[in-house]
Amino acid sequence: MDRRRAVVTGVGIVSPLGNDRETAWPAICAGRSGIRLIQSFDTSSGFTVRIAGEVRDFDPLKYVTKREVRRMDRFALFAIAASEQAITSSRVLDGVANRERIGVFVGSGIGGLPELESQHTKLIQQGPDRVSALTIPKLMSNAAAGQVSIRYGLRGPSMSVSSACASSSNAIGEAFESIRRGTVDVQVCGGAEAAVTPLGLSGFMQLKALSTRNDEPEKASRPFEKNRDGFVMAEGAGILVLEALEVATARGAPILAELVGYGASSDASHMTLPDPEGKGAARAMRNSLDDAGMQPRDISYINAHGTGTPAGDDIEAKAICQVFGDYAREVPVSSSKSMFGHLLGASGALESAVCIWALQDNICPPTINLDEPDPECCGLNFVPHHSQKRPLNAVMNNSFGFGGHNVALIFKQYKQ
Repeated sequence: MDRRRAVVTGVGIVSPLGNDRETAWPAICAGRSGIRLIQSFDTSSGFTVRIAGEVRDFDPLKYVTKREVRRMDRFALFAIAASEQAITSSRVLDGVANRERIGVFVGSGIGGLPELESQHTKLIQQGPDRVSALTIPKLMSNAAAGQVSIRYGLRGPSMSVSSACASSSNAIGEAFESIRRGTVDVQVCGGAEAAVTPLGLSGFMQLKALSTRNDEPEKASRPFEKNRDGFVMAEGAGILVLEALEVATARGAPILAELVGYGASSDASHMTLPDPEGKGAARAMRNSLDDAGMQPRDISYINAHGTGTPAGDDIEAKAICQVFGDYAREVPVSSSKSMFGHLLGASGALESAVCIWALQDNICPPTINLDEPDPECCGLNFVPHHSQKRPLNAVMNNSFGFGGHNVALIFKQYKQ
C-alpha cells in the first residue's frame, strides 16, 4: 500500500530569540544570540552557571485567560502559544474540519519542573495539606499535549513523547508515521520545555554539562568550536501542523514544506554520553535517507544537534562524515543552538521550524561563536558567523538525547 505524503501547513514557536517567526527568524539569520544572565531566579549563591536562553516578553494572556494560566505550567503555556500560531497560520480548523481526524503529539523531556519545585517547597515548609490539587495535572509531561487537545477539541490520537533531547523530533516523526498510515489526516506536533529552574540548572550543572562562560553570555554557546565548554540551557516551544497532502491541497492550504524522512535509532551505549564512534547517530541519518528514498547528495543543508559539549560535537561531525562521505565537507552544517541555546526536549521542534524557514528563504543559518573550529570535527562547513545564501532542496535536522536516543528528520521543498 502506498504511504500518504505529509506536508507542513503551519509553524509556531516560542524562543529566546522571539515568540513568533517575524521576530525570531530575522534574528537567527543575522546571527544574534538570545543567551543572557538568568533573570527568573537568583543565581548569585552557589551556582557556577548563571546564564540561559530564557524566553522573554512572553505574555500568556495573549492566548489564555488568567484562570487558565493558574492551571498550567510554563511549558504547557508555551505549547498553547506555539500551537495557536501554527493552527491560525495553517487555517486547518476553518470550515468543517473533522476534529476526530486531528491528533496532537507534543514531546517534552522533563515536563512541569517549575510546578514540581514550587509544590515540593510547599510540602517541606507547610505540609502536605498545602500542596495544590493541580500539582499532578500541571507537572505531568503529557500536560502540553492534553491542553492543546482540549483547547481546540482535537479528538484524534493525543500523546506525549519523552526521549530526552530527541523528544520533539520523535513526536514529529511519529506524527508523520500516523498520517502516512492513515490513522489521522492532520497532526499538531512538536515539543515544549521550561526547565530553566534552580533544580534543572543544578542538575545539569552537577553533570558538568553546561558552559560556565558567565561573563560573556552571548559567546557561551560554541558548537564545534575548539574552546567550547558545554551547552547553554534554554526554554521554549515549537509546533508544526502536519497534514496529509491530499487533505491540504483539497482545502487550498498554504504548504510550507514536505516532510519526507524520519529515521531513529538507539546507541545502547551510555545514559549521558553518545556512542564514541557515532554509530547510532549515523544510523539515524541513514535511516532517514532510506525512508525518504534519498542519497546523501540530495541533502542541501544539515541543522546539527550541535550542543557545544566537548563530548558530543566531534562525535556528531564524525557521524556526518560516516554517512555523507566526501560530500560531508561540501554540505553546509550549522547549529542554531549557538544562538538560542539548548531547549532540551523542545529543541528538535524549534530547529524543525528553522529548517522549514531555511527552505523557504534558501538560507543556511550560521553557527555563531565559531572562532576556531575544533580540528576533531572533520573540517566541515559549519557556516561560521554569517548565514549562507544558496539554493536548498532538502534539509536534515538531527536530534540526539540522553539515553542514546537519535532522530533525523528530512524536510524538502514541496513539489507536486
